[in-house]
Amino acid sequence: MRYNYELMHDIEPHFKWRDQYIASEDKQSPFFGCIYDEFNFTHKVYNYFIHPQWDEFGSATLYMKILFVDYDEKFAIIELIGEWNDTLHNDVKFLKREIIDVLNANHINKYILICENVLNFHGSDDCYYEEWYEDVCEDGGWICLINTLDHVEQEMKDTRLQYFINFGERFNNLNWRVLKPQIVFKTVETIIHEDVKRLV
Repeated sequence: MRYNYELMHDIEPHFKWRDQYIASEDKQSPFFGCIYDEFNFTHKVYNYFIHPQWDEFGSATLYMKILFVDYDEKFAIIELIGEWNDTLHNDVKFLKREIIDVLNANHINKYILICENVLNFHGSDDCYYEEWYEDVCEDGGWICLINTLDHVEQEMKDTRLQYFINFGERFNNLNWRVLKPQIVFKTVETIIHEDVKRLV
């Protein structure tokens, strides 16, 4: 896949669920109270500006938007854009400490991370992934990455993330944008449960 970086500023976080959830209006969200300027572009990936609706969380190259949180069903759907770089920037540390720990404290234990705009992944050690997994697994929770690019998936496998996170072919090519968030969650959860049954 060839990526046109010059058009990155046109890629907005998914907005069709805003009638159900807006992170900046959720008092339990790490982004509660955030104000967005639609005219000034300040965040960059590879020196290319990205849309101002994306949220920063400490990484120099990876940005996010919490698209949906359901505190009753205990799940969150997060969209990512940029380069996930644990080697140079320890991005997973920022993700875990600044975002996931806040959501965990509010009893979220199932995570769907949409990775189709994660352009590269550079792995390091897996300690934060293991910690994240241990935080959620006792309660029957899980972590899943959907629609990862092939080379990103391979690097994640090389870093042995498959022992802590669900990702791969069975979670790719999900046409999630046309679905309600609850259906996305149920679809991913069904695939995970089917995989568990095959292993038993």
